[in-house]
Amino acid sequence: MAPTEYRVIAKRARLRPVEGLRTLVAAGEALNADVLHRWEEATGLRIRDGYGQTETGQLTGNLAGEEARPGSMGRPLPGVSLWIDDGELVGDPATFPTFFLNYLGEDPPRGVWRTGDRVREEDGHLFFEGRTDDVIISAGYRIGPFEVESALVAHEAVAEAAVVAAPDEERGAVVRAVVVVREGHERSDALARELQEHVKEQTAPYKYPRIVDFADDLPKTTSGKVRRAALRGEG
Repeated sequence: MAPTEYRVIAKRARLRPVEGLRTLVAAGEALNADVLHRWEEATGLRIRDGYGQTETGQLTGNLAGEEARPGSMGRPLPGVSLWIDDGELVGDPATFPTFFLNYLGEDPPRGVWRTGDRVREEDGHLFFEGRTDDVIISAGYRIGPFEVESALVAHEAVAEAAVVAAPDEERGAVVRAVVVVREGHERSDALARELQEHVKEQTAPYKYPRIVDFADDLPKTTSGKVRRAALRGEG
């Protein structure tokens, strides 16, 4: 399923073992550690995450028969050449077996393919940190939205959360969180302050959302990805 579906089910339904269920696979967005833990605890199965783009097809994965690394989008698939350049995932499109031909009206891409996604590597496994254009620069600090979102959804009162930059005269930008509250919890200034303290404890003091807004739901694409541009007021 898409990561959004895993998140919603983990937060709004009662998970239980399902007879005959052998494996769980996700792709499209990174999955939060708290969601992964809830599914594994309930079903005994670890979600195997993977990575790819519309233009490339699948490029990485936690392969069957190997232990899935929690929170990781896996390793490059056999034969696929990927590396990290200044925090961005790039690769050789000649090694992508499902690489697209070209955008309509444009020449075929050549040379290195820049994904526009920031990742980090640990022991050969890749971890998604956010789109290069979604990284928040606040008072000189670089803040990836995914880490803050993961901290927020780990709180019992939060069903979903998305993080974007908000302009600020002093800092250039600050972290703004848009939160969907879980059933049984009330939106309030007190909850907003509690979430801010929670993020400080889970990540670092400079990463906490200085603005917390509540919403009934988050704008998403048809594939379930959060439309951060819409939250930033960019359409």
